[in-house]
Amino acid sequence: MSSTSTEGDVSQHADRGIQHRSAQAQGARHRATQASGAQRRATQASGAQRRATLIGASTVLNWALLAALTQLAGPVPPFLLTSLAFAIAFICFAAYLGVRGESLFAAMRQPPRIWLLGVVGLFGYHALYFVAQQNAPPANAGLISYLWPLLIVLFVALLPGERLRAIHVVGSLLGFCGAALLIGGDVDAGGSTLGYLAAFACAFLWSGYSVLSRATSHVPTAAVGGFCLATAVLAGVCHLAFETTRWPEGIAWLGVIGLGLGPVGSAFFTWDIGVKRGDLRLLGLLSYFTPLLSTLVLVVTGYAQATLWLGLAALLITLGMLIGSGWLGRLCSR
Repeated sequence: MSSTSTEGDVSQHADRGIQHRSAQAQGARHRATQASGAQRRATQASGAQRRATLIGASTVLNWALLAALTQLAGPVPPFLLTSLAFAIAFICFAAYLGVRGESLFAAMRQPPRIWLLGVVGLFGYHALYFVAQQNAPPANAGLISYLWPLLIVLFVALLPGERLRAIHVVGSLLGFCGAALLIGGDVDAGGSTLGYLAAFACAFLWSGYSVLSRATSHVPTAAVGGFCLATAVLAGVCHLAFETTRWPEGIAWLGVIGLGLGPVGSAFFTWDIGVKRGDLRLLGLLSYFTPLLSTLVLVVTGYAQATLWLGLAALLITLGMLIGSGWLGRLCSR
């Protein structure tokens, strides 16, 4: 009996050992499968982020064309130009959604506060921008209005949980010194107080809109199409109430269509995709080069002259943005 019992114990122990090793092997295979799946998902997510970042980066090139296309559109009243450009943007995006089988009206069902933020941001910024471009030298107005990336850094630093650092102050001072150079160097250049005030208002309005938009990341990109429609209608009403109609003539229509397709149209949709799904830090860095690229486009297209004042101002504003964002410090510390 004792021998039989011992042999049974040994057999049971061996069976348990086999089962234990089998369970370990299965666990190892399961963990390997999980790790492989996680790696695939991480790779897919990384690829999706790169695509979204590239889409967002195209916005910077779009915005660099804004001043030149505005000049090409000619002396069209600001509200009329805003209405035409956003109407083109809405029509193109509605057609795009139609081809994809998506509903624009479903995305337009947003709370009043979302509509208020979207319409005030789009309508207000562009109406002021066109006023600035028509009442101040285009390069000067463009550089001042493109102080918004720097102001975003400042406004974010003042939010709860954030703090204002020395680099924010230094960056701000450099940026505003650049703006002062532009105004100080505007001797007999036809600039007016209205143009410069509108340019500064652009910078503050768009930076405020961008910071407030941080809390609306849940809003679908398609909703921007609704904001474009509302902006076009509101600008049209303001044009009829306050302006004398002057339609674009000849090649000026290319400027209007270009605005609706690019800086005033697709730019908002590509930027929305980029900031929600892409590398926000990289996109932030690229946006700091928008004023410099915009000025270069104006010079190349003949709408601005490459003067010493313009070069120094562009350098100061771009340097201020890089310092204020902290990117220059991180680059030097590597």
